[in-house]
Amino acid sequence: MYSSSSSASSQDTTESLWAVYNDTKKKTEDLIPAICKNSVNPDTIFANNEMSLGDVEIYGFDYDYTLAFYSSQLHTLIFNIARDLLIAEHRYPEGLREYEYIPKFAVRGLHYDVQKALLMKIDAFHYIQLGTVYRGLHPVPDEEVVAMYDGCHVPLENMSDFYGKSSHGHTLKQFMDIFSLPEMTLLSCVNDFFMRHNIDYEPVHLYKDVKAAIRDVHVKGIMYRAVAADIDRYVCYGEQSHAVLQKLAEDGKKMFLITNSPFDFVDRGMNFIVGKDWRDLFDVVIVQADKPGFFNDRRKPFRRVTDKGVLLWDRIHRLEKGQIYKQGNLYEFLRLTGWSGSKVLYFGDHIYSDLADLTLRHGWRTGAIIPELRKEIKIMNTEQYVHMTSWVQVLTGLIESKQVHRDAASQAVVQEWIKERENMRSQTKDIFNSQFGSLFRTYHNPTYFSRRLSRFADIYMASISCLLNYDLQHTFFPRRTPLQHEAQFWPHRRPDEALSRTDLD
Repeated sequence: MYSSSSSASSQDTTESLWAVYNDTKKKTEDLIPAICKNSVNPDTIFANNEMSLGDVEIYGFDYDYTLAFYSSQLHTLIFNIARDLLIAEHRYPEGLREYEYIPKFAVRGLHYDVQKALLMKIDAFHYIQLGTVYRGLHPVPDEEVVAMYDGCHVPLENMSDFYGKSSHGHTLKQFMDIFSLPEMTLLSCVNDFFMRHNIDYEPVHLYKDVKAAIRDVHVKGIMYRAVAADIDRYVCYGEQSHAVLQKLAEDGKKMFLITNSPFDFVDRGMNFIVGKDWRDLFDVVIVQADKPGFFNDRRKPFRRVTDKGVLLWDRIHRLEKGQIYKQGNLYEFLRLTGWSGSKVLYFGDHIYSDLADLTLRHGWRTGAIIPELRKEIKIMNTEQYVHMTSWVQVLTGLIESKQVHRDAASQAVVQEWIKERENMRSQTKDIFNSQFGSLFRTYHNPTYFSRRLSRFADIYMASISCLLNYDLQHTFFPRRTPLQHEAQFWPHRRPDEALSRTDLD
């Protein structure tokens, strides 16, 4: 009698759980059309910190991927040149020529374990996202990753240093530069070649050789000459950058350019983007600045460069409009211009090299240019994404609330939900990139990239052209999202409302 009663009770509980599941799923699906109507504009400027353009008097810019945007063919060019340099100058096997650049393989912000030759995505809490660890071009099984790292957490002393580099005992390198996409792909391809052919190799040497080859593409001027020779093929969106600069000039704003690129390359690009009079828009132009060293090394003086690239020897007592300067340092820049504090807003695409020191040490306002943002927002606006993320979130709430039923039948139901949740999260990741997912999220947690972006950038946007959508008195306000211990519902929202677009972000 007891066994029959217990069995009936378990069946009742199971049926009750599935009834709640089905009812909740239907309510969620009914809300999807309304949520989809509240889409996000990809040309929006997003705020991490409250900031008013009305307080900004001076605008500064990086060049590459800030004023000048490049076609995907540039990454193919960098990959091919670096691959051929490995073969010609580092005596790597000729068989590497069979590898071509894979445009959709890697995403920015990944970490690379130099000693283990593994490319991976890490979240804001230093946890590896399982399923995103690659050796060569193939994923590493989760159980192998857990065994290698004694779990999924990467200790602080093993993480990359402040600028994302692998140095001084740090075993991981973080790739934050958009130019690093070909480097990650080349590393993966060379690793793949050695493994496929059972060639014994030292991963540290491989990393250093690929790094050197990529550096030579830039330092030896190979990439610069190739782009300058076929600028229509590689540079795009020029008219939008020109419109932004013109808008700021007409409003009487001071402007300056600080870039690591050489003058002849910048001059060729800016002639294409703006016109021959581009230097008239800028009050100061600094090339080959050697960022991030430019922001914290006091030793390097400025040096004037002629239009022909000749370096002059005179001491610099002031930074003059129309002149070109090389190297230097920020402390001398501040002394000569008096441009300090929150009246300066500087834009760049590299979270570390362009923005970190400026916001932490010097109090400048900072704007991050994240070209990948436009694509990711367009994906987030799709009904497929909204449907999947809405249901994953609601299902997570069901799992959390119903796990209190500890009988075997109820636990079996909850385990089915957990498996469904894992499958849905994996599918959501694949929508962005089938190997590594979104630039900004590791499932529910922010990525390590997102963490640094929120710390070092007051505002961020897909391109500098987003400024055209705002007047120069606009104040950007960060969206207040509840902390974990704060109530989920604001006064304008009823407790029985299930989901809004805010809940999905």
